[in-house]
Amino acid sequence: MPELPEVETIRRQLAPELLGRRIDCVRVYHDDLLLGPRNRREFRRLCRGRRLGPAGRRAKFLLFPLHREDACDAKPEAVIRTQLRMTGRFWLGGQRPDPLEFRHPGAEFVLDDGRTLFYDDVRRLGGFDILSIPEWRAVEGRLGPEPLSASFTARRLARRLEPLRAPIKHVLLDQRRIAGIGNIYASEALHRASIDPFKPAGTLAYGEIARLHRAVRRVLREALDASGTSFSDYRAPDGRSGSFQNRLRVYGREGAPCLRCSTSLERAVQGGRSTFYCPQCQR
Repeated sequence: MPELPEVETIRRQLAPELLGRRIDCVRVYHDDLLLGPRNRREFRRLCRGRRLGPAGRRAKFLLFPLHREDACDAKPEAVIRTQLRMTGRFWLGGQRPDPLEFRHPGAEFVLDDGRTLFYDDVRRLGGFDILSIPEWRAVEGRLGPEPLSASFTARRLARRLEPLRAPIKHVLLDQRRIAGIGNIYASEALHRASIDPFKPAGTLAYGEIARLHRAVRRVLREALDASGTSFSDYRAPDGRSGSFQNRLRVYGREGAPCLRCSTSLERAVQGGRSTFYCPQCQR
């Protein structure tokens, strides 16, 4: 967490508020929040005075393009890449957020309209780096296709899976294969597609791949409509929680009856992560 639906929800809320704003001041309170080689002084220098372009998302990354102050219509010169990981949160406002809600301040981006974009991260697993456009293109080139894009077809998915012998659950989590899917939505999509999460990816029949393709897109769209999934830490910038946790069919429901066949759901560990599945529907 957060996965594609959560990061995209954050992007949609922040994008219209930040577009064209100038960064007047940056405060970073912990060195380990800078995920790249640049130190705090260099990070502040590269951000200060830049204008923000349209906020973007790629895979699970939230992106803030940086333009010269006098050339916001030109191509960006750099991009702030944000990784929220487990506990990163944003809030935008004219004064400091409620300290009972934002108890672990990590960074502040003071804007030219008097507002500040606050970043809070209780476990400090997320953070930022600033990349030149060629550096970002190199990173982006190692990511798989976006699962909600028009170019992500069942046939394209089949070509990617064909040579792979890893379990299909592992492949869905591999950002080099498909971008943006994490543990929650991989488990949910596999259940909807009636596919065994342990089955080698390259052995799936085309009919199974087509079902999985539909299930992945449907689950992600439903989660987007629900503003994501909230268990404990995730909140959108407006403070609201997601609600897709109320529609989960298998994730976190070990021992509960399958909503399709009433068989007791099971939990297993794959690659250090919990997999929830129905032993009857997903044989």
